[in-house]
Amino acid sequence: MMQEFILSLVAIFIFWILKTRKCFHMLQQNWYDKSFRYLKWIFKNAKKSFLDVDILIIPVILLCYLFKPVYVYYIIGLTYLLITYIYFKNMKHEQVKKALVYTARLKRLSVTMLIIYAIPLIFILNNFDSAKIYLYYVILIAMLYLNFIIVAIANRINMPIEKLVYFHYLHQAKQKIESMPNMKRIGITGSYGKTTSKNVLNDILSTSFNTTPTPLNYNTAYGVINAINNYLDKFSDIFIVEMGTLKRGDIKKIADIAKPEYGILTKIGVAHLETLGSEENIQKEKFSLIESLPKDGIAILNRDDEMQVNYKLKNKCKVIWIGIDNDCDVRATNIKLSHEGSTFDCIIKGSSKVYHFQTKLLGKVNIYNILAGVALGLEFGIKDEKLEMAVRRVKPTEHRLELKKYHDLYIIDDAYNSNPVGSKMACEVLGLMPGKKIMVTPGMIDLGDKQDELNEKFGEYIADVADEVILVGEHQTKPIFKGLMKKKFKEKNIHVINDVKEAFPLALKLKEKDTYVLLENDLPDIFNE
Repeated sequence: MMQEFILSLVAIFIFWILKTRKCFHMLQQNWYDKSFRYLKWIFKNAKKSFLDVDILIIPVILLCYLFKPVYVYYIIGLTYLLITYIYFKNMKHEQVKKALVYTARLKRLSVTMLIIYAIPLIFILNNFDSAKIYLYYVILIAMLYLNFIIVAIANRINMPIEKLVYFHYLHQAKQKIESMPNMKRIGITGSYGKTTSKNVLNDILSTSFNTTPTPLNYNTAYGVINAINNYLDKFSDIFIVEMGTLKRGDIKKIADIAKPEYGILTKIGVAHLETLGSEENIQKEKFSLIESLPKDGIAILNRDDEMQVNYKLKNKCKVIWIGIDNDCDVRATNIKLSHEGSTFDCIIKGSSKVYHFQTKLLGKVNIYNILAGVALGLEFGIKDEKLEMAVRRVKPTEHRLELKKYHDLYIIDDAYNSNPVGSKMACEVLGLMPGKKIMVTPGMIDLGDKQDELNEKFGEYIADVADEVILVGEHQTKPIFKGLMKKKFKEKNIHVINDVKEAFPLALKLKEKDTYVLLENDLPDIFNE
């Protein structure tokens, strides 16, 4: 009997691997349960966590207990093989927007998970009694059913180990930064536009210097430590650090690691309002970069952003104001926006010289990013002709107002944008396009109690520019639908789907000769409906 029991455990183990992988994916996308994001996700998405296909085992084990079949081991084993098959099939059809990355941290977590499951299993095998077979199955099935919770527990158990690992690599990173005193260090933060601003700045400064920007979205303390230890080298003249935040103190933590001498604030909005708590907290958190600069440091601030203008800065470092609508140190005028890019003049306060810039980047929002790059480029002594050439060569950032072709459609890929100001500006970019205009969006998240209100306003902006609207996720896009209706947008031109993969075939059906599709925000897999 024990052999048959072990055989059934093989089927259970195969399913455990699949389910644990899914749990790890959700844990990773929820920042390893930082601020209890993963636990909140579990209970907010109880259907996904507790009512998946593995619930089928419950009636099977109940029937087996009632009728006591001789071949209970085979019934349980075959049931789990069937569950595994269905689970795997469902996983194959799921659209994974950001794949699971099997990091060293997840490998350590896997060991802890194996130990947690091994403890009851070893006890059962060492004290096996066929009369208690149903008790054994109930214990294992209950643990597997609660696997999402057990992953959270294992993650908490590993916290002391992860802190030791963090401090080890933190010490390495700080030593490396201290060994490069002549390298200029620039920090960039804001509620949106950080990655684009970083890439624009890198394209401009790299014409005259060896620059090293933090790669991809390495904008957490862990990410910046990784970038310092693995990407910086002795030939780097400038280190450009993107700084993200989820809770108060995150930016200060990164600043203490990277020691920036220059700081850029893109624009302050209400992104991460849910975790930061208030607009005032967001403002203070973003300005913690500027307040961490040395007294001889330089801050680049946006004169058109009231949240920046109204802040009482607790640092006497030099401030360079950029802007478009207000008088400032580096200002863009004579702006011409089109579906092919932008042209504008740039005036420097105290100078009679006028710079003429041309860029392939779309929308007014990108002019601010270029102004910040120009301001620091001038500060670093880059010559006029090089600046103008560098701006012409600036490349669009992937998934941020990036124009590309898909079959017969022009796609404006703004998938990484998820805040009210950026979304509004993306709508303005869509409005510049010739031909038919289609919006595809699941809406915005992390906006606290203002989320519905801001998504409804987003719906109103969409109504002003779009001909067709494809909403991804019936429940989460209800406020956008309400905003569209408020503007009397034609309901027959609103299409609601639950998987973004359906959007492109639908857009191809709706297209005309010249059709532009704005893909605005692409929520992580944790928000799949």
